[in-house]
Amino acid sequence: MTATPWRRVRHGAMLSVLFGLLLFGGSATGAWGGTAAPLPGRPDSWDAAPGGSPLSPQQAEQLAAGGADRWAAHYTAQQYAEFAQELDGEYLGVGLVVSQSPDGGTVITAVPAGSPAGRAGIAAGDRLLAVDGTPVDRLPVTEVVARLRGRPAAGPGSAVTLTVRRPGAAARQLTLRRAVLATQDVEADQPAPGVLRISVHAFTAGVADQVRDALRRTPHHGVLLDLRGNSGGLLAESVATASVFLDGGPVASYQVDDERRQLTAASGGDTRTPLVVLVDGGTMSAAELLAGALQDRCRAVLVGSRTFGKGTVQQPSRLADGSVLERTVGRYYTPGGRSPDGTGLLPDVTAPDPAAAERLALRVLGGLGAAR
Repeated sequence: MTATPWRRVRHGAMLSVLFGLLLFGGSATGAWGGTAAPLPGRPDSWDAAPGGSPLSPQQAEQLAAGGADRWAAHYTAQQYAEFAQELDGEYLGVGLVVSQSPDGGTVITAVPAGSPAGRAGIAAGDRLLAVDGTPVDRLPVTEVVARLRGRPAAGPGSAVTLTVRRPGAAARQLTLRRAVLATQDVEADQPAPGVLRISVHAFTAGVADQVRDALRRTPHHGVLLDLRGNSGGLLAESVATASVFLDGGPVASYQVDDERRQLTAASGGDTRTPLVVLVDGGTMSAAELLAGALQDRCRAVLVGSRTFGKGTVQQPSRLADGSVLERTVGRYYTPGGRSPDGTGLLPDVTAPDPAAAERLALRVLGGLGAAR
């Protein structure tokens, strides 16, 4: 149920360097203080409001909507808790991945095995007609996902009634119980003999280990690391994924005020297997950081189109009512000193469309010696 969740692009961009470090360390669990204050566990301290005065939720909304800070945002406590849950690799739902068809209908594109929807016999290709009696045709996918998840009051075990129709069959109505499900942010396949494609949709907890496991499980001579549409997530997972393909050395740096700090890869990564990284305009934040590191370190060839251009650092602060304000406090840089903010990263090989990008990526891998 995460094809284009209402928050995926927005919060993937917002949860940047410092927030990624905080969440990976377990700080963003909801056990914060009662007045507006920076969240614990971060490297430095910044005032939660000018002059150290706590902000009201109304002031936070005004600041976020003012436009001076492109990435400022104000979240309810419920929204922020859901962010943390998803970045932990989980979400509440019934297990439907949905998209909008050209005619405005809602099509089910995937159903994880063992999910409530999977056990009920719902399958990819079925059409979702209604959620709890409300027709979903022509509704934005973000709204459909919100209804499936039952925000804000739904929890595990809560009921949702779906109306679905399989092509050529009559519509049927099913009542399912929501459950906490694992996200599927890493997928692996073989688009050509000897080539392993690893698609990383977001940097949630455990992604780097899943990438390593995919490399171990499947014999290969070359790797396509597909970061298209990856809106970011946990910086620590992005750095750990870089460590899979680097043997130590810089991954990125980030600067807050006048101080710059380095992020480095662990030693012992695979530096020999030919590697191509697929990127596009949906590659952003922590995904851009990873792509930029592999490009600057001459470890991979980037193929596709220019990335999104999100290279700033946000600091989250908890307000008195439990809501959270995020504001920009700095920016990050690739090992070569580039900031992708506002400009994105230009691939080494540009492609006019996704299909052409994949064809070119396979040709580049062949030229790097991946073909056997």
